[in-house]
Amino acid sequence: MLCEDLRVALSARLDGEDPGLAEPLIDAHLVACSGCRTWLTGAEHLTRLVRVQAAEPVADRTEAIMAAVAADAATVSKAGAVPDAHRSRPQDDLGRQRVLRLAVAGFALAQLLVAVSAHLALIGIGAQLHTHHELGALDAALAVGFLLAAYRPALARAYTPLACALALLLAAVSVLDVARGATTFGQETGHLAAVAQAVLLWALARTQPEPARPRVAA
Repeated sequence: MLCEDLRVALSARLDGEDPGLAEPLIDAHLVACSGCRTWLTGAEHLTRLVRVQAAEPVADRTEAIMAAVAADAATVSKAGAVPDAHRSRPQDDLGRQRVLRLAVAGFALAQLLVAVSAHLALIGIGAQLHTHHELGALDAALAVGFLLAAYRPALARAYTPLACALALLLAAVSVLDVARGATTFGQETGHLAAVAQAVLLWALARTQPEPARPRVAA
């Protein structure tokens, strides 16, 4: 066996590859050849120098990190962050929501009772009575919707625009009719319930989390 062939096999073995020669042949040659033993010693030493390197020291960045954290905290404080002591607790939010739900349900029940009683009282035939019946049915439908919002507060956000539009329109019509003398202010005070209902629904909607906005793919 030539020394060159053996050294190629030894180099492959040092690299974790197949030496291409049987291990007993390699060991027997190393026992008999001092030159190959010397070459193997040098190759092993060179392999260790290449593969094993001293670890570089890691810089201590504790002060820089703490300074960045302090800067972020100062930025949040200047932006008007609410202190922990003044933040509303979950129990307070639940209590406020419960009160608003009861208030919305109370106004809705009153509206439903007035609509049903007026609807039953006006029994007959005529265009005016038919108009009263349609308005009573509309009031009853709105009351049922507001009751659903009280039962499921997540619906309050959807019903709030309807309640606000109704309150504004009723207020505008009442002002015009009072100005023309078609009615009196005392007769129109009943519409204040619609305004109160709109305010309560708006407050109840604010207790609900913002709906997740869909992401638009770029």
